[in-house]
Amino acid sequence: MLIKSVNGKSPIIPEDCYVAENATIVGEVTLGHSCSVWFNAVIRGDVNCITIGDKVNIQDGAVIHCTYQKHPTVIGNNVSIGHNAIVHGCIINDNVLIGMGAIVMDNCVIESNSIVAAGSVITQNTIVESGTIWAGVPAKKVKDINQSDFAGEIERISNNYVMYSNWFKEE
Repeated sequence: MLIKSVNGKSPIIPEDCYVAENATIVGEVTLGHSCSVWFNAVIRGDVNCITIGDKVNIQDGAVIHCTYQKHPTVIGNNVSIGHNAIVHGCIINDNVLIGMGAIVMDNCVIESNSIVAAGSVITQNTIVESGTIWAGVPAKKVKDINQSDFAGEIERISNNYVMYSNWFKEE
């Protein structure tokens, strides 16, 4: 893994997090507890800060960045960032799934208990309302989520990634 300081700012990574051997975390990045950063993922807090909550999994090949002098990136608790997703200069609240290959652009807000479908592009300045699924290019709301089903599914994914990361810590 590459953990690197930039301009005197270093990542803060609690001991209970898992960071894959070829993941990169740079600059002003703060991870919460029980996070996992998977193979080839990049979290680059070189031009602004990135704050990540507890039990967040940043899956293989995902890129998290921010916008110089404009938009930090803030990610809440129990968030899954799917394989090869791009999250850039935005706010993602608690209990959110960002699907594989999705892109979330600058100054977006993804409210709690929402899903951004795989391959979707959330264009700049978009607000994804709580309890909705957005899909497409550009992404649009496709339906409301049954909250009783959704809460358990997001927690299941978060807990599974904590379990998966423990497999790698044991090796």
